Amino acid sequence: MDLTSPDSDPGPAGAAAPANATPVEPAAPLGGPAVYFDGLSNRRQTVTIGLANQLVMRSADNFVSWPYEDIRRVDAPSGTLRVSCLSASPLARLEIRDAALSAELIARCGHIDQNRMTRGAIARIVGWSLAAAASIVAVVLVVIPFASDRLTPLVPPTMERHLGEAAVVQIQTVFGDKLCTEAAGQAAFAKLVTALRRPAGLDDGIASQVLDTPIPNAFALPGGRFFLFRGLLDKANDPDEVAGVLAHELGHLKHRDNLRQLIHNGGSSFLIGLLFGDVTGAGAAVFASRAMINASYSREAEAAADGFAIEVMHKLGRPTRPMGELLFRITGKEDGKRPSLWASHPLSEDRLARMRAEDRPPSGPPLLSAEEWRALKGICK
Repeated sequence: MDLTSPDSDPGPAGAAAPANATPVEPAAPLGGPAVYFDGLSNRRQTVTIGLANQLVMRSADNFVSWPYEDIRRVDAPSGTLRVSCLSASPLARLEIRDAALSAELIARCGHIDQNRMTRGAIARIVGWSLAAAASIVAVVLVVIPFASDRLTPLVPPTMERHLGEAAVVQIQTVFGDKLCTEAAGQAAFAKLVTALRRPAGLDDGIASQVLDTPIPNAFALPGGRFFLFRGLLDKANDPDEVAGVLAHELGHLKHRDNLRQLIHNGGSSFLIGLLFGDVTGAGAAVFASRAMINASYSREAEAAADGFAIEVMHKLGRPTRPMGELLFRITGKEDGKRPSLWASHPLSEDRLARMRAEDRPPSGPPLLSAEEWRALKGICK
């Protein structure tokens, strides 16, 4: 006799669980705590993340989800996984410090390291950086000097004078109240410059001034302007010493060394300005700031200017030895803390020896009388 009912079928499909069996609980959701930055504010949010079909971030007042394929790793301290999302705010970040949870998220994100630099990429960046640095060095050491030598003869005299005038404006801004204007001293200085200009083959467009500063220096500007500092007059013992130094500066003007140095020092700024007709901008500023303090030419340019000064003094029948002794006196007594004449190219024994070797007994009249020399020495009083 069948004692079972349809509702109590003991077959496998409807078998009742044993009375002592342990209930099976559903699997716990994957997730845990993390820190979230939304990229729109600096607020730090503590969130609970869940790993389902997307990365989900929940807090009391926020709900955010990120697709796994958009998640990328971001540099972070050791022990922290920091990620961003391509489809979220560019500055949004999620930080996970639980190692197991981090490993699970990494396993689900197939492209998490797609944008990270490999060692090969880093090596390529370093290589290109070194190549860029080498190109800059090549421009400074080769291209700009080559360009300055080639461009200098192409600059018309009118542009060179315009450039010199722009530099004079800057110099007068600095030394505007230090121009030496004593009448007798100015007359003596003009006489000395005129006496040197004629054998130097320079026209009467040459302009010169004395500045009341203790620096023993003299420098020339493009376009026929040069300045003498009172400090050099203070160290000079006679007109021939000053005349030799001024003849040296006229040599720089004659050879256009100042313009060549401007193009070299101004580099690309001057070249671009020259290309667009702006020769009173950055290049002039670079030149004026350097020229006011230190007449820094190459050794070849200095040697050529020395030769020019020797030639001028010979034409005037005046000795060359005093010029060398003044320069040696200046460089020998400088303490290294104050800019001096040709501080970047110290006067060597060979240079002084050249002045002495080229020296001749005076055969021409004195360039200044004793009274005119006293006036020149006192031009800044």
